[in-house]
Amino acid sequence: MVTQSVRNFLQKESASGILLVIAAVLALICANSPLAPYYDKLLYITGELRIENFSVEKPVLLWINDLWMAIFFFLVGLELKRELMEGELSDRSQLVLPAAGAIGGMLVPAMFYVVFNKEDAVAMNGWAIPAATDIAFALGVLALLGSRVPVSLKIFLTSLAIIDDIGAILIIAIFYSGSLSQLSIAVSAACILILFVMNRRGVADLPSYLFVGMILWLAVLKSGVHATLAGVLLAFFIPMEDPRKPGFSPVKYMEHSLHPIVAFFILPVFAFANAGVSLEGVSLSTLAEPVPLGIASGLFIGKQLGVFLCCWVVVALGWTKLPEDINWKMLYWAGILCCIGFTMSLFIGGLAFEQNAGSDLMADRLGIMVGSFL
Repeated sequence: MVTQSVRNFLQKESASGILLVIAAVLALICANSPLAPYYDKLLYITGELRIENFSVEKPVLLWINDLWMAIFFFLVGLELKRELMEGELSDRSQLVLPAAGAIGGMLVPAMFYVVFNKEDAVAMNGWAIPAATDIAFALGVLALLGSRVPVSLKIFLTSLAIIDDIGAILIIAIFYSGSLSQLSIAVSAACILILFVMNRRGVADLPSYLFVGMILWLAVLKSGVHATLAGVLLAFFIPMEDPRKPGFSPVKYMEHSLHPIVAFFILPVFAFANAGVSLEGVSLSTLAEPVPLGIASGLFIGKQLGVFLCCWVVVALGWTKLPEDINWKMLYWAGILCCIGFTMSLFIGGLAFEQNAGSDLMADRLGIMVGSFL
């Protein structure tokens, strides 16, 4: 009975979002209780990977954000490739509406943030924080409504979230990379070339791809470009079909294998490590400060306005039309689900303020949680 109940829970689309909430609540409890010193010490225990003279030394928090989130981005890349090749994004005519919603859902929240923080050069690093949509939370909430939600609305929200992920990946690559190492860039380029040749020659041996992918991750980590992008790059070279095994898809196999690990372990651990905000001294005046106010208003107001208005514009211009079983009210509520920016927003916030781990980093987490909660 208990085993069957657990199995049923894990099969629900909403389970991942529920676990994220639980992990975030636990992090808040730890950060605002006598456990706070132990919580901080846990996150800053240093671990080292060493091979001869080559070493990577990071605290637990950065191992989670750089390595484990690279696995998350690898899964995102696999999903993107499958959707582009044979899924909801393969029909270009169906992309106009969700693409418009995704673009509006990134630009308008960023504009809200800029309005509140344009006078502060350091705070402006966080302009992209409210631009992200949390696909696990959004689809999890939608799944709670069950069969009452039209299939085309689920497709719209899924496509929008996927395009939003593409936008977030590009933003991280362009705006949140540090000073570049020419040697590491050269090694990264060599790994990409090897992966390309393997793909073109029909190699479908997954351990070989993963071995080259690990070298790619280390090179990207040392290059100044954020290491998680290695996961996306690797995913796009995993072959869709294995010529030696008709009907077997390496992409789908890796996606199905990684999904439970990412959804039920990596993302909850990430949430636990990044959502621990101390609420000591927090008041309404704290929420009214530019950084949390810009993020919260960007997520809660900017997202829904951006998604809805841009969709309305492309329909009004005749570039596309609403699916038959969706009306404007349904689309607006889907836009509100996009206001949840938890995982990716926390991740971008960590990149934006990693050199300023004090007030701005705590303020951005506060703004993310308030905006997403609303």
